[in-house]
Amino acid sequence: MEFLVRFEIKVPPELDGEKYEELMAEEKRRGDLLWSSGRLLRIWRVPGRRASIGLYDFPDATELHAEISTLPLFPYMTVSSVEALAVHPADIKNPTNNGASTVSS
Repeated sequence: MEFLVRFEIKVPPELDGEKYEELMAEEKRRGDLLWSSGRLLRIWRVPGRRASIGLYDFPDATELHAEISTLPLFPYMTVSSVEALAVHPADIKNPTNNGASTVSS
């Protein structure tokens, strides 16, 4: 099941440079694992903010939450929304509709 997750990171200014660099390196390692496992499908930056929108693939919301809550930046993360997504019948990339649009004119 695909989930669209919107989140923002706010690292406290008192976090020292070395600790911040370690945290970011570990976050990158974990992100790479999510990519390679096929759990993270896409991620976008929100311009002008330390915010992102990620498209994840997990069997259910419980597993999504379990994984996100173990990310190194999770203590500094505000998740503003999690949306479960369903395939739209007009999606030409959906293999179940054989490329035929079901939208009537």
